[in-house]
Amino acid sequence: PDYDEGWKCKLVLTSILESQGLNITRLTVQDPNGRTKTVRLPPAAYLQIVAATNYKQRIRKMTEYYHADRLGYAVAGTPNRLEYDQGFFVKQGDGIADVMPIVHLYKTQVYQLAEYLGVDEEIRRRPPTTDTFSLAQSQEEFYFALPYQLTDLCLFGLNHGIGADEVAAAAGLTGSQVEKVFKDIEAKRRGARYLHSRPLPSVPMDVD
Repeated sequence: PDYDEGWKCKLVLTSILESQGLNITRLTVQDPNGRTKTVRLPPAAYLQIVAATNYKQRIRKMTEYYHADRLGYAVAGTPNRLEYDQGFFVKQGDGIADVMPIVHLYKTQVYQLAEYLGVDEEIRRRPPTTDTFSLAQSQEEFYFALPYQLTDLCLFGLNHGIGADEVAAAAGLTGSQVEKVFKDIEAKRRGARYLHSRPLPSVPMDVD
């Protein structure tokens, strides 16, 4: 459709539990009258959008490091275990930090910690968002394709060798649905390997 500055947009995924086969990222646009339309993107358009949003994340992180250098501070990273494991961060963007204090905690545990520390309930109730697109967007519809509470349970089960049926009983899902989530977790892990890798030297480095 025609698109100008009065429109808003976001990227979305179908829920893992509803998708059939390959889950393709789509673009949802909203016109000035509030009407929405969702379309599939050609690869070049999708990559252009991802490059632009990654650029925004990197600018944010460079701003943090500017002030850290100026004030003699360290930069704290925000990824939790779910986000770090599944590659929900930008390389050289929100994925870099001097210390990552919550990377060992599941997202559910981060909310429990926030409640214990007395973080205001209004803040704790806000839906997690990337704050990247002009149209309101949750992490669930953008990346995980499932509420984080369920993804946490499935990730915990997979990490601890708990079977799909046992996880399903705790999550209120069927065994086959949990198997789909397990496969999605493993697929995201494979896709995130490069995010966790160190820079590759062009030649072997001798150790003196």
